[in-house]
Amino acid sequence: MIRIMFVCWGNICRSPMAERIFSDMIEKAGLSDKVSCASSAATAEEMVNGIGNPIFPPAEYELEKHGLSFREHRAKVLRKSDYDDFDLLIGMDEINMRQMRELFGGDPDGKLRLLGSYSGTGVISDPWYSGRFSEAYDDIYSGCEALLGRVRSGKLK
Repeated sequence: MIRIMFVCWGNICRSPMAERIFSDMIEKAGLSDKVSCASSAATAEEMVNGIGNPIFPPAEYELEKHGLSFREHRAKVLRKSDYDDFDLLIGMDEINMRQMRELFGGDPDGKLRLLGSYSGTGVISDPWYSGRFSEAYDDIYSGCEALLGRVRSGKLK
């Protein structure tokens, strides 16, 4: 089983969108028995009394526009043990990548990747600040589609 973790700042916009998009792609490709994915936050900013906030409504709306829903999502924070538990940990921007390297003490096994590096889109801008949820969805979808191609080819890294 290949295990993939998507990571963004608070786990309420980009990373849960990536998790839901990629899990849909996995299911449609008939790979649910070979690949799983999850998402988490690089910070505890979206945690209140130990409970994660739900997906941000505009992010949920953007998923719903594409026939996807993720209402049951609650933000969770990336843990140091996730490095050993996942085959790939995929950040949305350079800040997420730095936060992961700091938490994990580097990347000794070469598991950290930027989602946009798979599709060539580069950094996935945070729609929390820009309000561009449609643009974020498109960039995330492209990255996930390219990642799925890598999974199928067996060349994850």
